[in-house]
Parts: sequence; C-alpha cells; structure tokens
Amino acid sequence: MSKLRILIAGCGDVGSALGIKLTEQGHYVYGLRRTINQLPDCIHAISADIADKGTLSDLPDTDILIYCAAATGRSENAYRQAYIDGLENIYTALPHPPKHFFFTSSTSVYGQHQHEWVDEQSPTEATQPSGQIMRQAELAVLAKGNSTVVRFSGIYGPGRNHLINTVRAGTIAPENPLHYSNRIHRDDCAGVLAHLIQKLSKGSVIESLYLASDPNPTPIHEITAWLAEQSDTEITQETPIRRGGSKRCNSQRLQQSGYEFLYPDYKAGFQAGIITWKDAE
Repeated sequence: MSKLRILIAGCGDVGSALGIKLTEQGHYVYGLRRTINQLPDCIHAISADIADKGTLSDLPDTDILIYCAAATGRSENAYRQAYIDGLENIYTALPHPPKHFFFTSSTSVYGQHQHEWVDEQSPTEATQPSGQIMRQAELAVLAKGNSTVVRFSGIYGPGRNHLINTVRAGTIAPENPLHYSNRIHRDDCAGVLAHLIQKLSKGSVIESLYLASDPNPTPIHEITAWLAEQSDTEITQETPIRRGGSKRCNSQRLQQSGYEFLYPDYKAGFQAGIITWKDAE
C-alpha cells in the first residue's frame, strides 16, 4: 500500500475528521483553511483563502486533492465563489495536477420531489441555484479526469444541532405531507472518503461518482417525533421542517465498494449524542 501526500482544501469539520483517519492510515496530510488554529495537530496546516489567489502561491505538490470547502452563505454568489471560482483557484495553483481529485458535492443536484429513489444514474435537474451551481462544479471536476465526485446527503453529528434544537423547543414535523429525510453522519462522511482513498492506495479502481447517504431514508416526522421522545420534550406544535424535495437516496454503489456505515440509520447516529443533550439540561 502506497503512502500518499494529500491536500484537503476547505479543511473544516468533515475535513479535519478525514485528516485524522488518513494520518492513522500513514498518509501525509495537509489541511488548507483561512484559520488554522482549530486543525488537529496531525494535519500540516496551510493558512490560505480559496477565494484569494494571492494566498495560494506556495501550495505543496500532492498526490490527492480533496476539495470539501463550504460556502460562506446560501446566496448564489457565495455558492459560485466556493464551488466554481475557489475550486478552479486551488486546482490551477498546484505545482502539478494531482493524481486523483475528490470533490464533495451534495444531493441538492437532484430535483426529484415525489419520494422517488435516486442514485448515480438519476437525472440531475435541480430547480434551485445552489443545486445548479453544484452540478456545474461536478462537471468541471469530472472533466479534469482522474476524479471522483461524492454526493453527500444531509450531514449531521457533533456541532450540527439545528434539528435537535428545533425539536427541543417543542416543534416536530407533521406526518402529512410526507417528506423523506436523507442523512449521513459526519463520521461517515470522513469514513467514506478515507475508504475510497484507501482503495486507491492499494491500486484498486474506483468510480467517478458515488452517492453517500445512510441506507435508510426516513420520513422527517418519524425522526423528529423520536427525537422528542428521546429528549423527553413536550411537543407544542407541528411545523413543516424541510429543505429540498422529498426523495430517497440509494447508496448501494458505495456499499458494494465495501463501505460499511458506522451509523446506518438516524437512531444509531443521534443515539451517540443523547447523553450530551441530557447533560446540557
């Protein structure tokens, strides 16, 4: 198994968790972000801004580039700056093209909203600018060759408490209209990428596109009602809690590659944080 030089551009929550896994596998990992004081010690920090070419003048030569930057806001301009301009800035600033390029995308590229199952072959006809821009970024990455796009569904886990806080305030989603939720735990995001890089380091061929979401899409009503029960919260109102269309994500390709989810459903993923919620009461 070869040891690789890996640059994680936009090394935030997911990137930091990934960097730890990769260094444990023996790889040499760089983490690029604007503020580097929160990076784990095992990651070699690079203080730079993907939006500012002047800060990207001395990037290291790397075998693998992982682009997992997050937009600074939900506006069309913020998405374009992060996923079109920033991506190109990083790629062109490298001394040499990477041997493999990973891009973390989103299931927002899908426009399905009638509870359909979607996978890597499904049409990507997003109606929102954020999803349309993400799809443009995917195509730009794939056009470079030797690249892999990983589409994450809704990421949850440590520090991502919006849904939990909404429920603990007494609000759950109604049973009707039916709206499916697709999730992936932060640790599985890192696990998926580490798994695919491990396959590359062993000389295996990987696909150019993977949909990464836990195997159990679930109505958001069921999830919020369960969270209320687990946190002993009195429900005071039912309000639609949704983002994007109601679809069901099929991650069979990823599972067939050998990946086993750490948190295969919402109960497994949220259960890990229940003690923390109750300690905060």
